[in-house]
Amino acid sequence: MSDLANALDDVQDASQPESFGAALSQLSDLFGERFSTSHALREQHAHTTTWLKNQPPDAVIFALSTEEVAKAVRICSAHHVPIIPFGTGSSLEGHVNAPSGGVSIDLSRMDKVLEINGEDLDCRVEAGVTRKTLNSYIRDTGLFFPIDPGADASLGGMAATRASGTNAVRYGTMKDAVLGLTVVTADGRIIRTGGRARKSSAGYDLTRLFVGSEGTLGIITELTLRLFGQPEAISGGVCPFPDVQSACNAVITTIQMGLPVARIELMDSLQVKACNAYSKLELAETPTLFLEFHGSEANVREQSETFSAIAEEMGGGPFDWATVAEERSKLWAARHDAYWAGKSLKPDAQVMVTDVCVPISRLADCVSATAEDIRAEGFLAPIVGHVGDGNFHVQILVNLDDPEEKRRTEAFVERLAIRAIDMGGTCTGEHGVGQGKQKYLRREHGEALDVMLALKQALDPGNVMNPGKILPQS
Repeated sequence: MSDLANALDDVQDASQPESFGAALSQLSDLFGERFSTSHALREQHAHTTTWLKNQPPDAVIFALSTEEVAKAVRICSAHHVPIIPFGTGSSLEGHVNAPSGGVSIDLSRMDKVLEINGEDLDCRVEAGVTRKTLNSYIRDTGLFFPIDPGADASLGGMAATRASGTNAVRYGTMKDAVLGLTVVTADGRIIRTGGRARKSSAGYDLTRLFVGSEGTLGIITELTLRLFGQPEAISGGVCPFPDVQSACNAVITTIQMGLPVARIELMDSLQVKACNAYSKLELAETPTLFLEFHGSEANVREQSETFSAIAEEMGGGPFDWATVAEERSKLWAARHDAYWAGKSLKPDAQVMVTDVCVPISRLADCVSATAEDIRAEGFLAPIVGHVGDGNFHVQILVNLDDPEEKRRTEAFVERLAIRAIDMGGTCTGEHGVGQGKQKYLRREHGEALDVMLALKQALDPGNVMNPGKILPQS
């Protein structure tokens, strides 16, 4: 039996509307071999790294152009079939799940760098280009793209989830990096937002509306992005502290003094232990800050010395800093592999990863309270974070098949989210809402959530764009 015949049987068995079958038939005709209903491929195109239940789509299509995406959206919209955009599948809150079935539109083959404007420090790329691919492409130009989440995510997916990374404290997040977008809307129109000008007062800022919308308002197919000149000199290294509180206080002082740190990352003692084993490091197994400074030779030396004095005042140190690229690269590779290092602490466990972000002045309070909560629960749960902007992550290693352990874990995640919100922060600094954090939005946004619902209704009245994500009733 053919893939399409199997798909139509699956649709009928699932009691989906008959229109699903008609849509799948049209998409099969349009995409040919780039249309699939393979069970394994459909499961792969639901989440791959989250704790949430896998909810596969009814079919997967691989688009090669914005025009193909628009044609697929028009077919799906006409038949009221849900549409789930897919980049690399590295998101952590069930963004690519298909709770109502539907079609996953995979953009990974839209992987062309379309334009580099070196004099203007910008570029235009298709949504499937990954951050590492872009930086490899522009390496010889003296430019780089600084946003670096742990995974080698697609740039379209990074914009859709408003991603961040280790460089955010100096270079900002995706909301700061995106100048303009090409978006396919829920009715299949192709629109372009923003542009290459560095500022504009012309109309609503639609670019910022779609950045962070997680595919619920439209599908991002192209991006115009800011680039930066590679710094003349880079200094970086590690600094141990006796406890998390003193490490966080050093971060707070560093930021409040206006020290232009490019990266400042926290690992608690358990995360350091995991990275030592996984990435073959030899760090003291105590709370540790990873730092990096960008600038001239004189500037990075002065900044490093200033931070050394701050660390010493907070009871930490010594700050072991170096300018050798190979040494820095090994440290930052270990930081980006923190998820896998943490998972290796208990390979047979399942992983629940969560993140929050608080005002920098409340960072020490929030991290310390969270560490105490972890100890009280007896969880194996390393903490790591982009603490220069108040954002940190907890990776809880548990048996989610045990109902009691799952209940305790979800209760911990809820306490953490509420703690951050009550401190003036947010339930997610960079992972996004997806399915996992919808229930906290009313507490965080109040009546503003109703405005989000109104925007969703206006732009996607049929609720076909990634339904079941962000908004509680979508």
